[in-house]
Amino acid sequence: MTLENDAGRIGRRMVAEGLVGGNFGNMSVREHSGFSITGRGAFLDDPGTLVFVPDGGPVPPSASSECRVHRDIYSRHSFGAIVHAHPVHAIALSFDLAAIMLEDAEGRLFCPRIPVVGGEPGTAELAERIARAMTDSPVVIARGHGTFAGGATLEEAYLLTSVAEHGCRILWLRRAAGLNGSSGPKTS
Repeated sequence: MTLENDAGRIGRRMVAEGLVGGNFGNMSVREHSGFSITGRGAFLDDPGTLVFVPDGGPVPPSASSECRVHRDIYSRHSFGAIVHAHPVHAIALSFDLAAIMLEDAEGRLFCPRIPVVGGEPGTAELAERIARAMTDSPVVIARGHGTFAGGATLEEAYLLTSVAEHGCRILWLRRAAGLNGSSGPKTS
């Protein structure tokens, strides 16, 4: 299976699950001396040809606008792939929390604490904050923007994104029902 086919398969899952809409989000895979990333404005369910970005030097203009974040993450971590999505429940919770503590079984197992960082999309500041926060968690939320998940493969990064949004949806539903679900202290 080619890299583009794998990216399209994962992208279709992300669209079907509501993790991205329109031409939002991006994904990349580490390669020798750089990484390949979806193109600027690409639809993830049909990403087309990925753009190779070297570890250093200029970034091709056709690369995703979040290329800087991917480059910073790869420079600090051994992830083989990165998925950036715009899951609505995770984004909604990110406005009010510095970190999200998932309470469901899968969330506690795979990403129990998801840091939330601030910064404008596409900036060096956001890239540095996300890469630093990924030292403690494979998933980080850019406040008001979306998740970044790193894994050994695209499939693993997608699964972490899915687990994070599922856990955030549960927290959101608990809040809506008037239950604690705010990642604060539990009541008896």
